Amino acid sequence: MFKIFIIEDDRGLVALLQEYLHRFGYETQAVNDFEAVRTEFEQYAPHLVLLDVNLPKFDGYYWCRQIRGISTCPILFISARDGKMDQVMALENGADDYITKPFDYEIAMAKIKSHLRRAYGSYAVGANERSLAVSGLTLDVERLVLSRGNAKVDLSHTEAKILDELMKKTGTIVTRDRLLEKIWDDQAFVDDNTLNVYVTRVRKKLAAMGIQDGLQTVRGQGYRLSDNWGEVT
Repeated sequence: MFKIFIIEDDRGLVALLQEYLHRFGYETQAVNDFEAVRTEFEQYAPHLVLLDVNLPKFDGYYWCRQIRGISTCPILFISARDGKMDQVMALENGADDYITKPFDYEIAMAKIKSHLRRAYGSYAVGANERSLAVSGLTLDVERLVLSRGNAKVDLSHTEAKILDELMKKTGTIVTRDRLLEKIWDDQAFVDDNTLNVYVTRVRKKLAAMGIQDGLQTVRGQGYRLSDNWGEVT
């Protein structure tokens, strides 16, 4: 049974979310101490987190970073803030998705199911326990690690899926539609800015490997991963 951790201070909404999630067979736990969110997360060890932005003491962006430091489980923000920058900040701080309040419970459930499938089910990164290597850059699909020489960085599930697709087709253009289709099976619910944010995050991970211009944007078509980045320094 999948376990979902709810970090939300509106107890009425928490009760409604738990009731709805229990109908679909999910186990849930809501945070009790908003100053000990990370500790409660570690103790519960959930498969997915639902997280509000406006919280007592520290905001959701802070707790998202704290959780990302110890886990790659899917994190979905649920917030009344509907501005573009709020969503960008959530993704930049490690979130996998952003749902604005008030929300349709069916859409919310579709997103939760989708992220659980990608993280742990038939679409999960690492399901086939494989790795990819291109010109000294190695993607460990199972462990969500990108390495080059002695340098290593951890990836989120979505970042690994983007690199998986690009590395399999190194030197050729991968269209935006292909990435959306490959990565988000419920792409009808994906905001157009989401892929841009994740591509930016992937570029930062490549830069940490000493690869500054490896991921190229082909205007009007998509993205291409070049392998002409030289030797490891």
